[in-house]
Amino acid sequence: MTSIKEQAAISRLLSFLQDWDNAGKVARSHILESFIKANQGKTAPELEQEFSQGGSLFLVRLTTWLRLIYMTGSCLDKLLKSIGIFLSAVSSNRYLKEFLEVGGVLTLLEILGMEKIKEEDKKESIRLLQVIANTGRKYKELICESYGVRSIAEFLAKSKSEETQEEVQILMDSLVHGNPKYQNQVYKGLIALLPCASPKAQQLSLQTLRTAQSIIGTTHPSIVDCMLKVLRTMHLEVQYEAIELIKDLVNYDVCQALLKGLVALLIPSVKETSKLQPKILNDSSVPQFTAHLPVFLQQAAAAKAIGVLARSNTSVAEELLHLRVVHSLMAAMGNTDHSNSQRQASLTLEYLVQMFPVVEEHVRRSMGEGLYQLFLEPPQPRAPGSRPQSNAGDLYMKIDSFQADILAANKVNVSKGEWGARGPGARSCGPPGAAPQARPPRLSPAPRPQRCASAASPTATRAFTAALTSPRSRLTSPTSRRKIRKERSDGALQAFRKGRGCGAGSPAGGPWVTLTATPPAPGGRLRGARGSCRLARTQ
Repeated sequence: MTSIKEQAAISRLLSFLQDWDNAGKVARSHILESFIKANQGKTAPELEQEFSQGGSLFLVRLTTWLRLIYMTGSCLDKLLKSIGIFLSAVSSNRYLKEFLEVGGVLTLLEILGMEKIKEEDKKESIRLLQVIANTGRKYKELICESYGVRSIAEFLAKSKSEETQEEVQILMDSLVHGNPKYQNQVYKGLIALLPCASPKAQQLSLQTLRTAQSIIGTTHPSIVDCMLKVLRTMHLEVQYEAIELIKDLVNYDVCQALLKGLVALLIPSVKETSKLQPKILNDSSVPQFTAHLPVFLQQAAAAKAIGVLARSNTSVAEELLHLRVVHSLMAAMGNTDHSNSQRQASLTLEYLVQMFPVVEEHVRRSMGEGLYQLFLEPPQPRAPGSRPQSNAGDLYMKIDSFQADILAANKVNVSKGEWGARGPGARSCGPPGAAPQARPPRLSPAPRPQRCASAASPTATRAFTAALTSPRSRLTSPTSRRKIRKERSDGALQAFRKGRGCGAGSPAGGPWVTLTATPPAPGGRLRGARGSCRLARTQ
């Protein structure tokens, strides 16, 4: 038999449930408010003690009422908070199973798609989905199987509250961790969010994509186009996250496509720039204004991203040179319609000029000495011995239209085999662990020609010395002078041919060499054993 206390507790439970069943919307709202204040943070055993081991009876009434009224939105906030007390309680696995058995996940996902429901109510629904996802892998799979990724992603794109969007990001991050069966589905859902109109949603999606990319390890082909389109944004926080993700993507198999896309954005097509020009600006009676076109924003962001990539990885910088990035950067520097494009392109080109001497040579030749000095060195005097200071960031304010045309019409091309084989230790562009690709390595200036030695061999040196130090008395008559000159010239020439020749690697039967020796003047003194000697190679 039950004790008197137990009978009293059961009577209170039955009375409470009867009051709930007979109450209207206003009365139920007061009941829920009292329940939330009294039971917030309690564990599952404490809730069972409160309801005399009948907590499930009240939970089933809450879930039933939720399915009846969620389309109207009446008392939905308090109702979801009350359900959350049961689901988030410690040792609440029984409550969670009971909620899922009656279709609780589908109901929460449907709430996210209802336009009439308040933003706060949808945020409570997201929090309940977080609780369910954090319980275990099978619950994450249940959410994904119920088309949850699509519903959650659409809500993130349409939400107007940044706090709610941050809650959605936490849920998406939870779904991508410990969910190998559906993590690719979450990854594709995040990529689909990139073209949305909400800057906050783009920022949060890019942040979560970085985490998902490291977990999955492979890339989806559509991510390149989506990333390049994100660069059209006017929001710097979105641009920053996009560039950070691009830095990660160059380590995967989409590196080549991504770099080609970035270089292509530096020179917008005429079709793209003309179709975005407002027609009112063509009216001569209206003052002409320069519009901040999305393609120019994309151009500036691409120049900035290329600079970040080049500074972080030398092999990526070399790969960009193969794609004629110098030509494209100089063309962007000549875009007088958008100053930020000029500035970002100048800063990136400045690094490439300082890094690769071959680039410096081509840029100097294309710009001309005056424009090049304006590009790298400021006009103000510097202390003796100091390094040249950069003027690249302010170049767009100092060039005129003629100089801008020179930059825009440049024909620079440093991609045609001006370097040798790659040295060891360079990190290639591609997925981690992949075999290095056969690409021309770091650029270096061409080797300087070696000077010929004045004496190619010891034998030739001795012959020259003998010719120079001969007694002046033996050169008195013209006949004897010609004879001696011929004998010693022939001997010196044969000695030179037997030597190693002029320069390293000369063949034994190499080109003829003319030797000319001038003896010292009468009464003069021979300095050392050199005298005046000239060695000339003839073809």
